[in-house]
Amino acid sequence: MAYINLLPWREEAQKAKQKEFLTVLVAVAIGAFAIVFIIGQIFQAQIDGQNSRNQYLTNEIQKLDLRIGEIRTLNGKKKALQERINVVEQLQLSRNVGTQVLDEIAKIVPSGVYLTKLEKQGNIIQLFGRSESNNHLANMIRAIENSTLLTDAVLESIATNDARSKLLSDFKMKVRIKGINESEQLTVGDK
Repeated sequence: MAYINLLPWREEAQKAKQKEFLTVLVAVAIGAFAIVFIIGQIFQAQIDGQNSRNQYLTNEIQKLDLRIGEIRTLNGKKKALQERINVVEQLQLSRNVGTQVLDEIAKIVPSGVYLTKLEKQGNIIQLFGRSESNNHLANMIRAIENSTLLTDAVLESIATNDARSKLLSDFKMKVRIKGINESEQLTVGDK
């Protein structure tokens, strides 16, 4: 008798293809998931590396901020110390100013000019006196301008008094001492 296959071979072939398709589909899904997971891990490692570098930089910036603060403190101390040194130097320079000024005034006062009073305020000297002529006062002003210690002579007034001798006229003059700052003298006096 003839052999007839009555089994549903097409259905079995279709089931085998479906099973093979599902196997391939699961393999592709697992492979895709593995690839995505690996790429995610690579990116996460890069992010973690960058975060660690950022944290390192943040820590170093904090250390530098502390050092900058210390430098500012040291600069403030240096400035205060420099001010003290300047005050001491100014005191050293001006300790003999009184005798130097009197010596210089003795040199610049010409004959015919007589000083009656000296007043010192800061670095300004007020001279009061009598003069035989205005030419003597002009010579005195020229001598003051050529002086190494005195400068800025300003003749404030010249007056004659009829009750006194007509030969002499009273004068008032301001002179500034070179090299002495009035603000530095005030600072020295305050400390």
